[in-house]
Amino acid sequence: MAGRLYGVGVGPGDPELMTIKACKIIRNCPVIAVPGKAPEETVAYQIAAGAEPAVREKELLGIHMPMTKDPKILEESHRAAVEKLKEELDAGKDVAFLTLGDPTVYSTYLYVHQELREAGYQTEIVSGIPSFCAAAARVQMGIGEKAEQIHIVPASYQIQEALELPGTKILLKAGRQYGKMKEQLLSADMDVVMVENCGMEGERIFHGAEEMPEEAGYYTLIFVKDKGERV
Repeated sequence: MAGRLYGVGVGPGDPELMTIKACKIIRNCPVIAVPGKAPEETVAYQIAAGAEPAVREKELLGIHMPMTKDPKILEESHRAAVEKLKEELDAGKDVAFLTLGDPTVYSTYLYVHQELREAGYQTEIVSGIPSFCAAAARVQMGIGEKAEQIHIVPASYQIQEALELPGTKILLKAGRQYGKMKEQLLSADMDVVMVENCGMEGERIFHGAEEMPEEAGYYTLIFVKDKGERV
């Protein structure tokens, strides 16, 4: 009988925010898959190890997930990931695939999950605390109050139209577009709060677009509200 695949959200960065269920799944699965060529060096693995030491005793499976928008490269990497996971599942092993935050929010894991589910394998998703919820709690702000709308925006794409939307805008994964995004925020005259590395070493918080640094790391998100709203 084939094993079951679990997509396990390890939360935003603080091991204490990992769920009891996530820890249980990790304890029970003989194989832990991690997005990265060197599993022990990944952020997801380090978070899991901080919450559930049993992960250090497991068989680790590195899954290469390149940071690119090239559809051909992405398709090849997804296909290779599916085949690696199939080998373990066909051997009757349950596999826990660790993902940052929640597996359903901009996670590369979803591609392999859908492929294997459609191929007839048993699958399950274990929710984790999303980065934007943890960051909002960290700065003690509400992201949705009364009838306020919430918009989650991948900031590596064009954000100008998103900034015109009502309510709270949450900008994720700016990447190489960070500098351009900062310029847009400076000229937009909006209330801005930026959180980098929430719950992790090197955490930084900035209030106002004018306070944002010239450069920022990958684990950066930005809350944007119209002037006068509470942030």
